Formats: sequence, C-alpha cells, structure tokens
Amino acid sequence: MLREPGYRRLFVGRTTSLIGDGMSPIAIAFAVLGLGGSATDLGIVFAAHSLLLIGLVLSAGVVGDRISPRLSMLGADLVRTVAMAVMATILLSGSAGIWQIAVLYAIVGGATAFFNPASNVIVPQVVSASRLQEANALLELSRSLGKVIGPALAGLLLGLGSPGAAVAFDAGTFAVSAVALLGLRPAPVEAAERTSFLAELRHGWREFSVRSWLVAVVCGAAVSNAIFAPAIQVLGPTVAQESLGGSSAWAVIATSMGLGALIGGAIALSIRPRRPLLVGEGIVILIAVPLALLALPASTAVIALGALVSGVVTSIAAILFETAWVQHVPPPVRTRVSAYDWFGSLALEPLGLAVVGPIAVAIGTSETLWLSAAIVTFTLVAVYSIPSVRRLEVRVDEPTPTPPPRPIEAGD
Repeated sequence: MLREPGYRRLFVGRTTSLIGDGMSPIAIAFAVLGLGGSATDLGIVFAAHSLLLIGLVLSAGVVGDRISPRLSMLGADLVRTVAMAVMATILLSGSAGIWQIAVLYAIVGGATAFFNPASNVIVPQVVSASRLQEANALLELSRSLGKVIGPALAGLLLGLGSPGAAVAFDAGTFAVSAVALLGLRPAPVEAAERTSFLAELRHGWREFSVRSWLVAVVCGAAVSNAIFAPAIQVLGPTVAQESLGGSSAWAVIATSMGLGALIGGAIALSIRPRRPLLVGEGIVILIAVPLALLALPASTAVIALGALVSGVVTSIAAILFETAWVQHVPPPVRTRVSAYDWFGSLALEPLGLAVVGPIAVAIGTSETLWLSAAIVTFTLVAVYSIPSVRRLEVRVDEPTPTPPPRPIEAGD
C-alpha cells in the first residue's frame, strides 16, 4: 500500500497529524490543571472543542461533497495549525488563561469538523475497492501509532515542565499534514446532483437513515462517547493526579490504550469477516474495562492493561465499521453520510463533558466511573442485539444512490 504515492502522502500526513492529536488532550488537560483548573473546568474546555465540532460537522459534510474531501481537509489543517500555534505561544509566555485555551481549542474543534468526514471518505478515491480494508487498517494503525507516540511525547514534555511545548509540537504536525495534502491527487468521483444546500443535507440524511444498522451503531456510539470519552478525558487525569502519582502515570495508561489500538489495527489487516459488524460490535463491548479499573482504582499497571484491551477492541471495531459503511453508501453522498455519522456519534459528548465533573463532585469519582462503565456496556449490548447489525455482509460492487429529493418550489 505504501508504495502507492497518493496513499503514501495520505498516510504520512495523517500519521503526523495524529501524533499531535495524541499529545494535545494530555497537554491541554495538565495545562488546565496547572493553571488551577478543576475537573469541571477541564470538562468545559473539552466541551467547547466538541460543541463547535458538532455544530459545524453537518454543514462540513455538504461542503466536502461540493469542493472535494481533499480541499476540506487542507483548509482544516491550516486553521488548526494557526490555532494551536497561538495556544502554544500564550502557554509558553505564561499569559494563558483557561478561557483562552477553551476558545482556541473550540476553533480547533470547528476545523476538525471539516477534516474528519472528508478523511473518512477520501480513502476510496486513493485505493481500489479490493484494497479498501487494508488501506483502512493501515490508516487505523497510523491513528494507533499517534495514540502511542503522542502520549509518550506529551509525558516527556510535561515531565520537563512544558505543556506549551507539547502544544507547539502539535501545531507543527498539522502543518506537515497540510504539506502532504497539497501534493495529493485523489481520483475524481461522480459528483452528486447540485441542488440547494438544505436539499443536499436532506439527501444525506435520507441515505443515512434508511440503513438501520448504520443508525443503530451511530446511536450506540452517541451514548458511549457521551459517557466513555468524558470519563477517560476528565476523570482519568483526575484519578491519576490524586491516586496514581500524576501525569506520568496517566501518560503510561494513555500510551497503553494507543498500543492496544496499534495491535488491533495489525489484527484487522489479516481478518476478513463476511459479517464485519457481527465481529466488531461484538468485541467492542469490552471497551468499558478501563473505566471499571479506574473506579477501584487499581494500580497503574493494571489500569494500563485494561486500557490495552480497550484499545485493541476499539481499533478492530472501528476498522470493520469504516470499511463496511463505505461499501454500502454511494460515492456522491459519502461525505454527507460521514458527517451524519460524526454528528450522531458526538452529539451528546459535550453534555457528558460538561456534567461529568459536577456529577463526580456530587456522588464521588469512583461511583461516577462505575456508573459510566455500566451504561456503556448496556448500550453496546443493546446495539449488538439488533439483527441488521449482526447480519450486514461485505460488498465489493458500488451501491446505487437513491435520487435526491426535488427542491421545494414556490407554491408547493
């Protein structure tokens, strides 16, 4: 795969960017805590990022289908480079406030809304249909590599006492990704029929909503992301700070989750299940293991092992899902469908980020983590119980698009 110039550019750009992505949540978390912020403050910072991402992602899906996924990704990288560079500057100069970090991280979230859906659908424009799962697996390996190297670098830089240096490195990775995308020349695809912005948005919803298995997985992800991500991002560093020795312990745990994702990506390279969601959505039920271990709390080593397991199953499930949905959605509307996927998956996350701190204060951190683990597990079991999820099979032919709804005329 990496011998193909186009795919190699995409791989190098995304890998570099994802290494920075692996650094930024840890660097930002301990920057906020270092400024005297609480778990609630940290939740608000992450919620600001998530809110702008969710608020723009549906519009970004239409834009991506109109201007091309490559241009959407390139513009996003340029905005993220500037925003993270400004954040690094104020952190390194000692003039940062929590509200400034929240605003800049929100801008990064808004740009990410344009990058993520496009990055999911550009792969079939770079590789053949027969190599799609291999390509997705390698890209998931790059995501996992970012989760391994990023936290490790963040831990090193935080150990040297500089969250700003980690954020500066992150800004550089977005710049490298932009340079790689400049030289990328994906194959053209059939353009969707151009109608009004709202009509195209409705057409994307139609293609998304008629697939019950897709709706089920996204709804499950919405609940899981609203619970799992806040518990990990907000309560995880808090437990590490209070009970495990600080940022170095959390860097080990986060790195282990990334290592697990790397292992999961390697496994996905060699498996070709006829029913991908039967496998992926079945094993991802184990994702909540590290939440339960943090609730105890277990030792750093044991929590890291649980994080490793969580990373493995999440990575395999993500690769199988990404390959499956692209195979069943026609090319002209894939960016819009991907946008609905991202929107639905993340819709409840800002709420979770905003309330997880106050809930932990009200009922206790351990109790909140136990409750989170239970809700996530129950939700994923419910998704797996839906027949269309378990029965979905792979396909190699291009699906036929449904016709777009006609524009509403005056007098209708």
